[in-house]
Amino acid sequence: MLDQIRVVLVGTSHSGNIGSAARAMKVMGLSQLVLVEPACEIDGQAIALAAGAADIVENARIVSTLDEAIADCGLVVGSSARSRSLEWPQLNPRECGIKTIQEVPAHPVALLFGRERTGLTNEELQKCHCHVYIPANPEYSSLNLAMAVQTISYEVRMAYLDKEAQAFPADDSLPEYPRTMELEKFFDHLYDVMEQTQFISSRSGMVMAKLRRLFVRARPEEQELNILRGVLSSVQKSLAGQKK
Repeated sequence: MLDQIRVVLVGTSHSGNIGSAARAMKVMGLSQLVLVEPACEIDGQAIALAAGAADIVENARIVSTLDEAIADCGLVVGSSARSRSLEWPQLNPRECGIKTIQEVPAHPVALLFGRERTGLTNEELQKCHCHVYIPANPEYSSLNLAMAVQTISYEVRMAYLDKEAQAFPADDSLPEYPRTMELEKFFDHLYDVMEQTQFISSRSGMVMAKLRRLFVRARPEEQELNILRGVLSSVQKSLAGQKK
């Protein structure tokens, strides 16, 4: 079950943080590490700080885009250290651990962590189903990357152990949710139709962000998403017929 959970580090700039994050993961039983466009090399410092978790660092998958890292995931949770202008569904670390373990039997789950200094961008966070916020001391809330990975990984492990002990029941009726790649195709399709109908003229505004939030919050099942895609295709077919 834990092998279905991947920790995704985006734009990491210090190799030692990759090693420390790998160590934090292995202590809690996680092993799948993905690096998105790291700004550093996997060097001796990364291996040294990984301690006994060098295997996780050496087997880490390196990709050039976040989309590639999460394409097959049915649940994506992004860590966010600050409030955003556009509110997103939010979990605390304990809720994040429980939700991860509840859903991981059905599909891979990605836990995203951003850059050391700036975290995840708004665009990256909008690719997530929900955000997780660590409620640290407001007078000193400075958590480094490995600490954040350790905190969330601990809650995932505790939820896993609870499930093993049947402290909370598994949800055997979990719907079939679309993977992230399918959801992104839907958003591209939606944008194309809104542009063709002249409802929207630019992807850069808040309209697409709010629509993303709407559908992420509603979380349509795979069949429901297919129906929505069918509606959009019908609109495009009608538009094409009007032009003849």
